[in-house]
Amino acid sequence: MEVLWAREDAGGGAATARDVSRALAGDRDLAHTTVMTVLDRLAKKGFLERERDGRAWRYRPAASREGYVAELMLGALDQTGDRDAALAHFVRSVSQDEVAVLRQALEEINSIQLNRTRVEPGG
Repeated sequence: MEVLWAREDAGGGAATARDVSRALAGDRDLAHTTVMTVLDRLAKKGFLERERDGRAWRYRPAASREGYVAELMLGALDQTGDRDAALAHFVRSVSQDEVAVLRQALEEINSIQLNRTRVEPGG
């Protein structure tokens, strides 16, 4: 996933299994078939999107790195017995800069929700 996210961040677009194998060659000694199998499994589980390019597949992440991490956080939150307590504990552990980011996100959500609930004239 890191190889594909880094490629997207650099504007490289979708990658073949060969591209991923080459990118990993310096870090690990992996067989190309192993890389192909992992990419195929990630696509079947919905983590990657793929499209045919001749005889090869081109893969890209189905979600951004941030989107994926957010899903992991929501999954962890779902596993707690008390979501409110877990959220409160989490918020107490963030920095002031992160508090500002959270406040801005909450303000944006509130604004969107207010716009949705307003009754349009004549409607």
